[in-house]
Amino acid sequence: DFHHHLSLSLPGSWAQAVLTQPSSVSGSLGQRVSITCSGSSSNVGTGNYVSWFQQIPGSAPRTLIYGATSRASGVPDRFSGSRSGNTATLTISSLQAEDEADYFWIWSRKYFPIFFILPPHQCFSLATTYYMNI
Repeated sequence: DFHHHLSLSLPGSWAQAVLTQPSSVSGSLGQRVSITCSGSSSNVGTGNYVSWFQQIPGSAPRTLIYGATSRASGVPDRFSGSRSGNTATLTISSLQAEDEADYFWIWSRKYFPIFFILPPHQCFSLATTYYMNI
């Protein structure tokens, strides 16, 4: 059988708190892949306030999961999110070639708009409904 090997890049998430995730995850087509992010009882452990994003180079970031477990509109059901204690996980149940991308996550208990500045001069704003207003 032919297996195409994919590598998923995981840029570090910016935050004042220490939030960690692996630098990369790899897998073969059709394989189940999980990406975890670890925080503490003062951030990730406080509730479902984690959002996951996918970015294909040259394209705007795309929201995959918000509220730790809710799938954004139009996202394939092979993507799922979960949280247990101080760890949140993004799972791809069956890896596809088009899943090769950068993945990152944001923890935010407070509502605020997020803007991504993309070269050359493109600005992309995440839909504010993806964030829980506490």
